[in-house]
Amino acid sequence: MQASFMNKKKLSFCTTLLIIFSVSLFFSNTTLAQSMPSFSMRLTNGKLFSSKSLSPEKPVIIIYFAPDCEHCLALMDALFKKISDFKKAQIVLVTFKPMNEVVDFEKNYHIARYSNIKVGIEIPVFFFRGYYTVENTPFTALFDKHKKLIISYKKETPVNDLIKHLNVL
Repeated sequence: MQASFMNKKKLSFCTTLLIIFSVSLFFSNTTLAQSMPSFSMRLTNGKLFSSKSLSPEKPVIIIYFAPDCEHCLALMDALFKKISDFKKAQIVLVTFKPMNEVVDFEKNYHIARYSNIKVGIEIPVFFFRGYYTVENTPFTALFDKHKKLIISYKKETPVNDLIKHLNVL
């Protein structure tokens, strides 16, 4: 009888510890995902660009994309049709694809015209995929000027909705 009572106490204690650990892990990951991660990427000109290079005065839009992805290209087409609505934001287009594909993408969309847009390859590869558990591209995240997450889109990115959230900032 005494051994059974002790086993129940041990089981109860272990269960309580497991619950506390699980809850703390959930909240730490949730908090982590609410802030912009520190990141680096290589631009098409060979230079490095990082989250430290971003202006502390402007919101940031990160779009994780693939230059050969139909959904990504549809997003880019929609975004560039309304590019004037994104003047107050810094736009970071980051991919895992080879540099030659990024160079072609940059030429096709005339990225050099826009001082607020940076395009590059993430370092290390698949950093964003792992950080945000991205399963499909595009993935879009909007951060305020304090680099806190406002909204993210793991599937289609409705550009008008993104503009609405950006205008509130």
